[in-house]
Amino acid sequence: MWRSIVLLVCGLLCVAPAAAQGVKSDQQTLIDLERRWNMAFNSGDVKFIESILDDDFIATYEDGVRADRAKEIAQAAAFNQQIDASSMDEFTIRIYGNTAVVWFTLRVLGPMQGKPVELTFRYTDVWVLRAGTWKCVSSHSTRFTPKQTAAP
Repeated sequence: MWRSIVLLVCGLLCVAPAAAQGVKSDQQTLIDLERRWNMAFNSGDVKFIESILDDDFIATYEDGVRADRAKEIAQAAAFNQQIDASSMDEFTIRIYGNTAVVWFTLRVLGPMQGKPVELTFRYTDVWVLRAGTWKCVSSHSTRFTPKQTAAP
């Protein structure tokens, strides 16, 4: 009997770490969702954007204009600007029960009026966990001009 219990416990101890490695943290899941949202917007993947935006979604864009879910989806469908490169970094994530706030920086490089331009935006997105799925309920973006450091 004891031998069976010891074998069972040893088996559980060996399986638990392997199973845990395949589980993403909420923080990693939210970063992945943010990165996939950016890629979906740039590639016109409206289905993905529809899947992550809550019905109550509200965005406030860098120019102060507000938009609902329908307008955000329409903008994604109509997006046709050339993006040569984009990067997302400086993620900060805070989770409060079934609500998460995600802050990050998005840098976009592409042509504007024939010249290469790099734009930097700071985002604050609010996500709610509904039926086991993270849905974005709010997004706010601000255009940001990083200060140039003087050469030594």
